[in-house]
Amino acid sequence: MFFLPDGTDKCGFYECAECGNRFLDISTTPTVECPYCEKEVDMEIGPDDDISDATVKATLIKVLEGEDVEKYDKLLSLAITGGDYEWI
Repeated sequence: MFFLPDGTDKCGFYECAECGNRFLDISTTPTVECPYCEKEVDMEIGPDDDISDATVKATLIKVLEGEDVEKYDKLLSLAITGGDYEWI
């Protein structure tokens, strides 16, 4: 699981086209490397291969600010862990 540092007031909500996972990231750039897929990437690249094809990118869905950051963080944590919703 991937968590935001406490006190984060702006972050990006991303979705990976390859694996379909959604996650929050401290950056708000249009694309980031997917933390779920990067472990599966085959890094054995030949001299004629493009290295940009070796990493899987997730695209920005929405920039979150203020209270939305904490709300999305809690909801994604709940979805990942399948925990008890009473703690929200």
